Amino acid sequence: MSAPASFRGNKAALPSKLCVACGRVMTWRRHWAKNWAEVKYCSDACRRQKTPGG
Repeated sequence: MSAPASFRGNKAALPSKLCVACGRVMTWRRHWAKNWAEVKYCSDACRRQKTPGG
């Protein structure tokens, strides 16, 4: 899948959101292209933790 239409080599233009477990900013990745709306955690560690606020 391709990156969002606004991406033209400028990583600052990519969409981002916060991890629900640790609050870290996650930037869109090609790996997440198919399910970006469902991505909630920045890492496997946060996914296992699943508790808001660290």
